[in-house]
Amino acid sequence: MPNDLILSRRSLAAGALATLALAVLPRTAHALTAEAAKSLVDKTVADINSIISSGKSEKAMLGEFEKLFARYADVPTIARSVLGPAAREASKSQLSAYTKAFQGYISRKYGRRFREFIGGRIEVAEARAVKSYFEVISTAILKGEAPFEVRWHVSDKSGKSLFFNIIIEGVNMLASERTEMGALLDQRGGDLDRLISDLSRL
Repeated sequence: MPNDLILSRRSLAAGALATLALAVLPRTAHALTAEAAKSLVDKTVADINSIISSGKSEKAMLGEFEKLFARYADVPTIARSVLGPAAREASKSQLSAYTKAFQGYISRKYGRRFREFIGGRIEVAEARAVKSYFEVISTAILKGEAPFEVRWHVSDKSGKSLFFNIIIEGVNMLASERTEMGALLDQRGGDLDRLISDLSRL
């Protein structure tokens, strides 16, 4: 067999292997950085500060907070994590309905928490790597109260940079909501459809 044909086949095989390797390797070129994580939280905090200083009614503010969560939070990941084992047993349609209901629920709950910051502001300080994600540290500065930390956990596992947890004054959103959602589900005898229906009223 001519040498040039052998080389051509070897080059083709090498090219195919290289393409396959690129397909399965982590996308390091687009990996999340501390700067990107901080930038996401900067935008989130800017929107929060804008909402709480808008002078809008509570209903209007909560609507804005839901848009904010949908834009900057990895709601599907948070929703599944909070639901726990029941998420693995849910049908695709149930999980979709639950995620939508959960988005409204968590937005109202934390929107009301952020409304307590009216007259104050949140300032973003720094970001640091923690295992497979970044933690961005910010400070809430409120009138008549001592400043306190608000920590944001940011990941790009969903395909883009989003936050998947918030820790306000040491209270971990994921941990506390897992406990809360587990109790709500138990109160309904494990009936996920009832939970989905009731989340809109919480």
